[in-house]
Order: sequence, then C-alpha cells, then structure tokens
Amino acid sequence: MAIVDEKELLDVAREKFRNGEMATAERLLQQLILLNNKIPEAFHMMATIYYDQGKFTRAIQTFKRALEIDPGFTDASVGLSIIYNDLGKYEEGRGVFEEAQRILESNKIKGDPYIEERLAGKHLELGDLYFQYHRYDDSLEQYYKALNLTSRKPDVQMKAVEVYLRKNQAAKAVKELKKVIDYYPAYLPARLKLGVIYYNSNRVVEAIQEWESILSRDPQHNSALNYLKLAQEVGVTSL
Repeated sequence: MAIVDEKELLDVAREKFRNGEMATAERLLQQLILLNNKIPEAFHMMATIYYDQGKFTRAIQTFKRALEIDPGFTDASVGLSIIYNDLGKYEEGRGVFEEAQRILESNKIKGDPYIEERLAGKHLELGDLYFQYHRYDDSLEQYYKALNLTSRKPDVQMKAVEVYLRKNQAAKAVKELKKVIDYYPAYLPARLKLGVIYYNSNRVVEAIQEWESILSRDPQHNSALNYLKLAQEVGVTSL
C-alpha cells in the first residue's frame, strides 16, 4: 500500500537514505515532493542522491531549491559547497556557505548552543574539504570560524596545528599547541604532538619533557612510551 502521509513519507525516506537504500529513498522523495514541494530536507536528500549518481547539474539545482525554501539550511549549503569544490569552483563554494551563516546571524539564531555546534560542524566539514584539496589558508579560516562556535576547542585547534605543519610553519604550530596546553592541561594529544614537533626539530630534551609529562598523568600511555623509547635509542633521555 502506497504511503500518502507527508510525515510518514519523510520519516521512511530519511530512514532509507541513512541506510544507503538510495533507489527506494529517491522514489519516496519524488512522491513526497509531489505532495509538498516546500520541505528543504527532501530536496537536500534528493540532491545528495543526484550527486552520488554523478548528476552534478541536477544536484546543484536541487540543493539551490532547498536553499530557496530555507536559506539557512546549512546541510544544503555544505552539499552545494562540496559540489562546487569538486568542480573547481572554490569561491562559489565558500560563498554559498558564508551566505547561509550571514542569514542565520541576521536572524539572531547565533547564540543558541545547539545551532552554534551545528554551524561549527559545517565549518569543520568545509575546513576538512579545503585541507583535502591543499587549500590550507581557506582550511585554516574555516577551522578558526569553527573554533569560535564550538565547545570542542582543543580538537579544532589540533586541526589548525596540522595546517600549520603542512604550511611548514612549525613555530605557529607550537604556539597553538602551547595555547591548548595552557587552557587544557589534561588534554594529552597536544603534549604528544608538541613532543613530536620538538623531536623532529632536534629539540629532544624538550620532547622528552612533554612525553614524561603525559606519563605522569597516564603511566600506560602507549604513544608516549613508544616515543620515549625512540628517544632512548638515539641516546638522549632524562629518565
């Protein structure tokens, strides 16, 4: 029996979409859009299906339709941005998402922790995408925008550190790591990374100090133990 209730159609289509049953999801979404062509999520899912099928023009048009209905629908903004980046249209991609954020801010949604975390997540997605394409300055810009919105600041700062390292700016990476350690002294990944940077810069004693600091908090920390063993093998240790 065919489903005719809009909410049920959306729920089932969403379930099929998330489970990867795209052919069924596409059929249900087409039916839903015939009943109600004002549901941005439906157009977002349909656009994603078109993208997976390699139908980029239809995907772009459908993402744009989702944004016509809800200009602040960040999932559609990110999807459209990804297509533009895949096609080498980097400025168009960035512009789409930044326009969505401007709309959200103008509507005074900014300040809601849930919304801010979602926005941060989208900035991180774009930052990761730019990183993948070696557009490191754009990547860094997105990570710092995410940093201003999220409560998971150390994780985001670690992404910025990786960008600085790819740009051969170890001094800036060290500065960022020291900020993390100052504000979050129990965040061990920052100490571990700082030790690695020191070690690779032949600042072995300082590297050892960072790894020993980790072991003072977590004596069974495998990575710190392994790095200390490596330092010992080159004949420099403070143990």
